[in-house]
Amino acid sequence: MRLPLFLAAALTFAPQPAAARDTLDRVVLLMRHGVRAPITGEAPADTKVAGTWPKWSVAPEVLTRHGAQAIAQLARHDRRWLTTNSCPTPGSVRIWTNTAERTIATGRAYADALAPGCDLPVGHNPDGKVDPLFEPLRAGATAFDADKAVAAITTYTGGVDVLTARHANAIRTLDRVLGCGLPAGCSTRGPATLKPSRDGRGIDFTGPIRATSGTAQVILLQYAEAMPMAQVGFGRADATTIRRIGTLHAALFDVFTRSPYMAAHQAGPLGAHMLGTLSAAQAPRIEILVGHDTNVTALGAALGVDLDAPGFARNDVAPGGALVFKRWRGGKGPYVTVSYRVQPLDAIRSGAATVVETPLAIPGCGVRCPLDRFDKLLRAKLAPVVTG
Repeated sequence: MRLPLFLAAALTFAPQPAAARDTLDRVVLLMRHGVRAPITGEAPADTKVAGTWPKWSVAPEVLTRHGAQAIAQLARHDRRWLTTNSCPTPGSVRIWTNTAERTIATGRAYADALAPGCDLPVGHNPDGKVDPLFEPLRAGATAFDADKAVAAITTYTGGVDVLTARHANAIRTLDRVLGCGLPAGCSTRGPATLKPSRDGRGIDFTGPIRATSGTAQVILLQYAEAMPMAQVGFGRADATTIRRIGTLHAALFDVFTRSPYMAAHQAGPLGAHMLGTLSAAQAPRIEILVGHDTNVTALGAALGVDLDAPGFARNDVAPGGALVFKRWRGGKGPYVTVSYRVQPLDAIRSGAATVVETPLAIPGCGVRCPLDRFDKLLRAKLAPVVTG
């Protein structure tokens, strides 16, 4: 099937390449999956509410039909990176996802919209085999030390009690949405704690941020899914409120991905893989990696950038939101640009084709970063891969 013709010189954001002869010759993209039904327990079972949680059209954790349609909008935007008006040459586009259904289904929806009728393959590990790219701690892919992680997170956040106090207003806003009316609040009670997990491959985090972050995400997903507003946050959450309580979900990444130590280990395998694809003499022209918000936030932290998009709290990754690495060929050699490609929350909800691609300046290098310099800067922030 023939596709609309988009030349590589058709750029997706300002600033433009330094000279007209600069050409885009490789794209490597890390994307969060699309809108899904809530994960079981994402809003803790003992959360007290005035109202009834709405039912979803699919099983827990599964990509919704509406979510797949939003992913297709992103893929149609990304077609501009193709250099042919017919099916891509075999091997020129690679799509690889984590093993969760929502990531595989996102990859399939993206592939079918990027190149309709071309049956682009979507690769992933067999069910039950941990992929170190997307789950490096679980895979033991780096020399992760849970005690060092706890110390680093404490330094980065100021401590879990300080983190909780920082978001007290957002917790109160969420309580008003939940509507239980209890002086002690509507979410799971208990002190904030942070400690190494029993197996040493992760960390255990409890307390108000842990209890409220998932609930805030569930309400955002209701809105993104285009549920009637009477069902979004029990009829008590508009777009402004959703962005405000979204800071609670973003705060979860302050613990799990955004401190330098956690970013190094959570982004280590993915970052190294993406750098390898950027630098290789022979590699797919376009590589799409489909994972989770933890993957995108960790890579953003390793790059030293914040992720902002209309309708979302800072560093709360949108469904389908992606970090995009582009390698350009210029008169002074290859260079890299990085952007955050996302649909605004209202566009996801409405089904609009609106896509925003925001250029990101890399600390120590700027918006256009020579490939060798970019590789050196990012690799220095990543933990070495020891297995997988």
